[in-house]
Amino acid sequence: MPYFEKKGLCDQLQRAAVSISSNIAEGSARTSDSEFAHFLDIALGSAYEVETQLLISKNVGYIDINIYNQLLDELISIEKQLTGLVNSIRK
Repeated sequence: MPYFEKKGLCDQLQRAAVSISSNIAEGSARTSDSEFAHFLDIALGSAYEVETQLLISKNVGYIDINIYNQLLDELISIEKQLTGLVNSIRK
């Protein structure tokens, strides 16, 4: 990304990406399934935030389409895993 985006979109993207694993970790330490599922919901929201920021980065030409596609594929896999885990906990 361009230098001027280091304090903008790039920082926001990094914070959202870190938030995914941080919320999974925090939720796993909770004592009830409903609390764990709540933190997984937050992690999933952060994943969607990353997805949006990647799309913006691609659309304005900050990242290459091939890198975007690779990252998106990995992110969609994470989103599916989180959704599956939330669904299994809430059943």
